Amino acid sequence: MSYYRRPQTPGATWFFTVNTYRRQPILTHPDVITALRAAMQNVGYQHPFKIDAMVILPDHLHIIWTLPPGDTNFAIRWSLIKRQVSQASRHLVGQTQSASRTKRREIDFWQRRYWEHQIRNDADFSRHVDYIHYNPVKHGHVERLMDWPYSTFHRYVRLGVYPADWAGGGVDALVDDLGE
Repeated sequence: MSYYRRPQTPGATWFFTVNTYRRQPILTHPDVITALRAAMQNVGYQHPFKIDAMVILPDHLHIIWTLPPGDTNFAIRWSLIKRQVSQASRHLVGQTQSASRTKRREIDFWQRRYWEHQIRNDADFSRHVDYIHYNPVKHGHVERLMDWPYSTFHRYVRLGVYPADWAGGGVDALVDDLGE
């Protein structure tokens, strides 16, 4: 079994990309949105974290979390969230085909691994928040960010961080492939 060395910085802020299994376009299904919201809330009670920014697209999501001081264990949070969403949304995916997934009792909902990046400073944070919010435009789901409902962009507009028409004409500097 592979051993992945991850930074262990207590209370750090993290950027994640989490994909569906074989990039199935199911994350924006109403049942999944409901399950994802409930799972994050349930897991957050036992293992607190702050959602700084998030976008949900049909086949993947991007999110920035900040963990509480002294806490380094984002892996347990993802394990629990993915399990709860998979169980609540199993009716949307096919049956497990591979021997490996059968052995692990995995539902064909999530890709096993996810991509994480520890946010280093304010500039890194801002760049990742912009990337997250621009993603629906980047992937051609909408032309205006205000038209994508599954994003914290709307919260950032209410707080005055972004104008409602931010990136309306496209922002080439934001289309780096961070985590995809």
